[in-house]
Amino acid sequence: MKNISAISTRAPDDINKKEAKKELKKMNAQIFSLQNLFYAEGKHALLIILQGMDTAGKDGTIRHVFSCINPQGCRVKSFKTPTEEEKGHDFLWRVYPGFPEKRMFEIFNRSYYEDILFPVVHDLIDKKEVAERHKLINEVEDHLQKNGTIILKFFLHISEKEQKSKIEQRLADPEKKWKYTANDTAEAKKWDDYVSAYQQMLDGCGKHNPFVIVPADQKWYRNYLVATTMVEALEKLKMKFPK
Repeated sequence: MKNISAISTRAPDDINKKEAKKELKKMNAQIFSLQNLFYAEGKHALLIILQGMDTAGKDGTIRHVFSCINPQGCRVKSFKTPTEEEKGHDFLWRVYPGFPEKRMFEIFNRSYYEDILFPVVHDLIDKKEVAERHKLINEVEDHLQKNGTIILKFFLHISEKEQKSKIEQRLADPEKKWKYTANDTAEAKKWDDYVSAYQQMLDGCGKHNPFVIVPADQKWYRNYLVATTMVEALEKLKMKFPK
């Protein structure tokens, strides 16, 4: 995987903001129709993984791209600090109940990769354990795919400057300030360590199922690219309504 520090966090110059927003509205309608067909056909499940630095826009992506989804066919699972019960099991134990059954869309707001990223940044596991966790994740994804689960993984790629700006905006806005803690401030200071950990995450993915790198400094382009990738993936299934 190319060094993420060399990948732009902004939209390409040839993408027009106004046109992209128009296309997103069209794609919202497409996603709604494709989800209906996906549910009716019942042959596949869809797992969407959103990863990124704090303030990268995971919540915003869910709001803007998936607002068109029929809630009866979609769930969202967030992965935060493991509970004491979860810590008592292997790192994937808490993930299994969230995998989608056929017909369903499942969105992971963060994912099993959190159990590599945070431990790496804080030196809680060694290189051997990191490699083993990547191996297990790839094996689980292989198993899911062989059994009809489509996996779309998005890395929301923002710049350090944009993160600092968003943190300042959150702290100044009473409606957003509640989301931020002192621990978030401490983690933001580990920017370089997280960049390195995310690079390991991207490099450790199976070649058959890499992350889509989404330049995320501009919300409109982030939403446009995620929606475009979704529509393309669903259309490739060549789905049909049951006779």
